[in-house]
Amino acid sequence: MPKLSCFKAYDIRGRLGEELNEEIAYRVGRAYAELTKAKTVVVGGDVRLSSESLKCALSRGLQAGGVDVLDIGVSGTEEIYFATFHLGLDGGIEVTASHNPIDYNGMKLVQKGARPISGDTGLKEIQKLAELNAFSPLEHRSTGCYKKISTMTAYIDHLMSYITPAHFTMPLKLVVNSGNGAAGPVIDMLENRFNTLKMSLTLVKMHHQSDGTFPNGIPNPLLPERRQATSDAVLAEGADMGIAFDGDFDRCFFFDHRGQFIEGYYMVGLLAEAFLQKEQGARIIHDPRLSWNTIDTVKAYGGKAVMSRTGHAFLKERMRSEDAIYGGEMSAHHYFRDFAYSDSGMIPWLLIAELLCVKGQKLQQLVEERMAAYPVSGEINCQLANPTQAIERVRAAYQPNALSVDETDGISMEFKDWRFNLRSSNTEPVVRLNVESRANKALLDEKTAEILTLLNAR
Repeated sequence: MPKLSCFKAYDIRGRLGEELNEEIAYRVGRAYAELTKAKTVVVGGDVRLSSESLKCALSRGLQAGGVDVLDIGVSGTEEIYFATFHLGLDGGIEVTASHNPIDYNGMKLVQKGARPISGDTGLKEIQKLAELNAFSPLEHRSTGCYKKISTMTAYIDHLMSYITPAHFTMPLKLVVNSGNGAAGPVIDMLENRFNTLKMSLTLVKMHHQSDGTFPNGIPNPLLPERRQATSDAVLAEGADMGIAFDGDFDRCFFFDHRGQFIEGYYMVGLLAEAFLQKEQGARIIHDPRLSWNTIDTVKAYGGKAVMSRTGHAFLKERMRSEDAIYGGEMSAHHYFRDFAYSDSGMIPWLLIAELLCVKGQKLQQLVEERMAAYPVSGEINCQLANPTQAIERVRAAYQPNALSVDETDGISMEFKDWRFNLRSSNTEPVVRLNVESRANKALLDEKTAEILTLLNAR
């Protein structure tokens, strides 16, 4: 029984060809149908040239398992989340490789209520069934039907429900970089709605046309080399803010009016503030990699900050158990209670644009104080021969003097004026380091260098 290497901890991702092809996509559909016993499932795909054929093969597998398939066409991952919960369906699957190289593709799977299907909630079982490739015959059920639908209007209505159009009294110019991915059609629909409502919002659209050849490079604004075009456009246009998306737009990235990239960590604090002004006392979920700014902001605005393990499946589960209004990760994933506790790349920028108008301030003004109060190292990835031994060296050096040690996700240690989180990758010999301090950049740099020396010691 050959193993399917495209199955990962949270989703399906693999190189086109042997790792992921139409036959494997068909098997995934059959396995999903057999495990979940779903009656109706929505499917969609990003703009990659292989997405349509993989989606069709997946759909055939679902239908062969007795599932009715609703196809929303080219879409972002969050459109699948929305269709699943809005229509009350049994599940949804998005064919996407997001920000992976051009010769990759994959799938993100959810069940009823847009709950994620990950390694702990059914993905391993789907993998086993797909590998066995020996599916049960249909009993008392016929082959499922296939239908193309659109949920775009309802989805745009939902996005607009997060903001108050009357707040947009200040003229605002935004550069929006869709990265030639799936975000373009949604941006066009939102722009039409802004115009209908006579909102003072001007969008300057770049790399806007969906194009699976990605003529301007794979859209992944986490990479510094993928930020320059947005930064340059903000300056050239004299825009108030820049927004850039990854391929399936489940993440958005922000640039201030000077074209400066704003770390996702500080945006979590801003969005927490925005929600706590709408619902005082609400719970906000955050990941452990960087936390002091979020905790202090939530406390200042009367909320309760709750830590969760990093990763969308863990964070969504914690949000549900806490009934949290919002959750954010420094990696630019933002989660919303009214969006079935799922992540969205469209809701954050709408909220931040509204905040700029309400406060009458630039994005730089909203974050500069927090950036000075909590400077960060940024996530540093170290490829090591023996990650476990390296982490233990760091633990032994710092634990005796730590004020607190937390192992929610990797190791987090806090000291009077600085803290760090060190995590090991689940899939490769890499450790990920994040360090922050209390208004002390020199201390931040010193401790970051110390830890890196320990990690790389032989």
